[in-house]
Amino acid sequence: MDLNEIDKNHLWHPLTQHKLYPEHIPIKSAKGVFIEDFNGNKYIDGIASWYTCMYGHCNDYIINKVFQQMKQLDHVVFTGFTHEPATNLAKALINILPKNQQKLFFSDNGSTSVDIAMKMAFQFHFNNKEQRKKIIAFEDSFHGDTFGAMSVSGLSIYNGPFEKFFIDVERIPVPTQLNIEDLKNKITSLTKNNDVAAFIYEPLVQGAAGMIMHEAEHLNQLLKIFKDNKIITIADEVMTGFGKTGKNFASEHMTNLPDIICLSKSLTGGLVPMAITSCSEHIYDAFLSTKMEKGFFHGHTYSANPTACTAALASIELLNSNEIQNNIKMIIDSHKEFNSKIKYHVKVKSTRQQGIIFALDLNVEMKRYGELRYKLFNFYMQKGVYLRPLGNTVYILAPFVISKNQLQKIYSAIEESFELF
Repeated sequence: MDLNEIDKNHLWHPLTQHKLYPEHIPIKSAKGVFIEDFNGNKYIDGIASWYTCMYGHCNDYIINKVFQQMKQLDHVVFTGFTHEPATNLAKALINILPKNQQKLFFSDNGSTSVDIAMKMAFQFHFNNKEQRKKIIAFEDSFHGDTFGAMSVSGLSIYNGPFEKFFIDVERIPVPTQLNIEDLKNKITSLTKNNDVAAFIYEPLVQGAAGMIMHEAEHLNQLLKIFKDNKIITIADEVMTGFGKTGKNFASEHMTNLPDIICLSKSLTGGLVPMAITSCSEHIYDAFLSTKMEKGFFHGHTYSANPTACTAALASIELLNSNEIQNNIKMIIDSHKEFNSKIKYHVKVKSTRQQGIIFALDLNVEMKRYGELRYKLFNFYMQKGVYLRPLGNTVYILAPFVISKNQLQKIYSAIEESFELF
């Protein structure tokens, strides 16, 4: 029985309707910006495997650090114990996080980091003898697949069957120059009853919605209103964190900093799963008490796994290096050059960029997971480029280690795809 047959018989893939799309490409290995299938075909990973492998696949520096750690301490319960990988990571991460962040809570993935953030927000008010049950979130947001994260997400294709089970969420549009004043008035009205616990948002870029972008200036104004009304602000930086927007964190583009930040994906350089929910001292202090029940009773078996912490620390060291920072600048400048070349093409409806994230909308109607979208996906693969269009939105979020020539190959594949429609 070969790999494909075993896959069809036993595996259930994410975001897949197996009745329509039963075939999956077997991948043998990955190194640097390339993934390679069993036929020897190599593909430039233009989305860093869902924004995780930002320092390249199987990065030797990260692997060597983790290998040494695995020989000393593989895992230990993080309740009642601590260890150097966690404390070393804490020092490094606090040093690059927005200046108000002081405490780190470990979990396993982006969705759970969001659920934890929401639980922190609800219990913060509960511990302060307030019953606040509502959360405000952006329209078309995406925060994950666990129940709390689904509740605050606005993409019905993911969440439709479960909507009757969700918590109370009020949705608002992302801010624009045209709606900012009306939006500020709406938020002021929504918060007057003191029943809003938190505002959760993807800062500057809504990833799963199609890399929809909004201005830091406008988001900053909304954050001020929430803070003035003692509403906890939660920045979901699972996608945007660790250098992708041109700063270490998208939240650094604003002066009003979030109370809580959700982190995962490129946190460990794509090597192993881990997530962190960070918060300010103000949030943490609400859980300090001689009463046990005021503590935060949430725990994951693999919290602060030493190998994952080591991978994360090595990733931060790479992020801070001159080589990576210079390459981030190169990618940003290259995207700008590409944008100036294609933004007025008749097949291009619109373009946008935030840091190394570049997106364009094709001037064609296309279902998010329809035949035309798969036609586009297959075309890029034939060109040796792995891109995963979101409907008619084609985006690039490549590893930091990509070269200018490799970027050019991605650009060329995208330009050639214009002739498909």
